[in-house]
Amino acid sequence: MTGPLGRPSACPCGSTASYDSCCGALHRGARQAGTAVELMRSRYSAFVLGEVDHLFRTWHPRTRPAGLVEDGLDTGRTWTGLDVLDHGEDWVEFDAHYTVGGVPGVQHERSRFERRAGRWVYVEALD
Repeated sequence: MTGPLGRPSACPCGSTASYDSCCGALHRGARQAGTAVELMRSRYSAFVLGEVDHLFRTWHPRTRPAGLVEDGLDTGRTWTGLDVLDHGEDWVEFDAHYTVGGVPGVQHERSRFERRAGRWVYVEALD
C-alpha cells in the first residue's frame, strides 16, 4: 500500500512503523539513526526506494563507490524483504531478499558500521 507521493505507508525495512516515521524520517534528514541496526534498515529501505542521496550520506567516504550518485542503483533488482539475523554495537548480519527477472535471491551480509562526527555510517561488508 502506498501513501502520499507514491511512498509506501508501511516501512520497507519490515518494522511495524510507518515509512514516514521510520526510515522516511532518516531519508529526509529529519533525524539520525541511533544505532547501527537502525541505519542498516534505513539503507535497505533506501535501496528499495532508490534513495541514492541517503546512501551517499551514510556511506563512509573511504569506502563509498565512486560515481554512486551519478551512476545510480542497479534497477534490475527488486528488493522484497529484510531479515536482521544478529547484531552488535557496530555490525549487523542480515539477509536481504530480492528478485531479478522473477528469480528470487538472497544477499547475505555482515556489515560493519562506525560513528563518524557523531553519526553512524556504513563502512564495509565483512563477509
